Amino acid sequence: MSLRFDAGEVITAMVTPFNAKKEIDYDKTETLVKHLISKGSDAVLVCGTTGESPTLTHEEEIELVSTAKRAAANQAKVIMGAGSNSTETAVKMTKLAEKEEADAILSVVPYYNKPSQQGMIAHFSAIAESTSLPIILYNIPSRTGVNMSVDTVKYLAQKYQNIVALKQSFGDMDVITELKLNCPDDFAIYSGDDSLTLPMLSLGAHGVISVASHLFGTEIKSMIRNFKTGDVLAAKNMHQKLYPCFKKFFMAPNPVPIKAALAYKGLIEDFVRRPLVELSQSEQAELISAVNNFYHD
Repeated sequence: MSLRFDAGEVITAMVTPFNAKKEIDYDKTETLVKHLISKGSDAVLVCGTTGESPTLTHEEEIELVSTAKRAAANQAKVIMGAGSNSTETAVKMTKLAEKEEADAILSVVPYYNKPSQQGMIAHFSAIAESTSLPIILYNIPSRTGVNMSVDTVKYLAQKYQNIVALKQSFGDMDVITELKLNCPDDFAIYSGDDSLTLPMLSLGAHGVISVASHLFGTEIKSMIRNFKTGDVLAAKNMHQKLYPCFKKFFMAPNPVPIKAALAYKGLIEDFVRRPLVELSQSEQAELISAVNNFYHD
């Protein structure tokens, strides 16, 4: 089955590397993009929540897209988080993403405003009509305070050919079945939670927009490939082996733990912008123990 737009099976929701002054380290950004591609990422998502988008300026976001495009060198797609709880701002950022030649955008359900389903339709319709870029919808009720219904996704996917996929960060598996039954066949569903990837694959999801793939991209890719080629036991075993790390990466607000793990591996420095704070020493020890256990089990 061909998709409207195939960003691959493993999309890494990439952190934004900072230096000690909390400025973006663009050199480390390039290095990290190349590292992720070498470890199985089919695409990188910049300026998402994992990239600390609430604390980035629009100028920084544009520079991040430009840097990621240069580093990816057409070996992986670059997706920009261009969502906002202001429709006008979301349209503006979508147009800037297109100007910077992003391959697609991720657009989140408006947060804090708590729009109705009709409000969501109006919001995403305005975005879809403003661009030719592929759009991945992002439903994460725990952060937005409101849940996008299956009927809303179905309506948008049917009406707009450039609304190509959904990132679903919501643990109700019946919803995945309902989405697959109601949305067009060429509309892709991605797990937005690493620990839900395998269950969602079993119901027809295409892949994952992942945090854990910063460290375990090769392993997550192999889990997905094994599942899709019929080696369900190998996929289950890898899921179970990765599961403790999946959970530890969310022991504190994302992306605090994954940044600490990446710093431990020497890929970035361990800095986050406020209001986030770095892990305590005891939390770091707990996290690093889980990562090391994965390799030693």
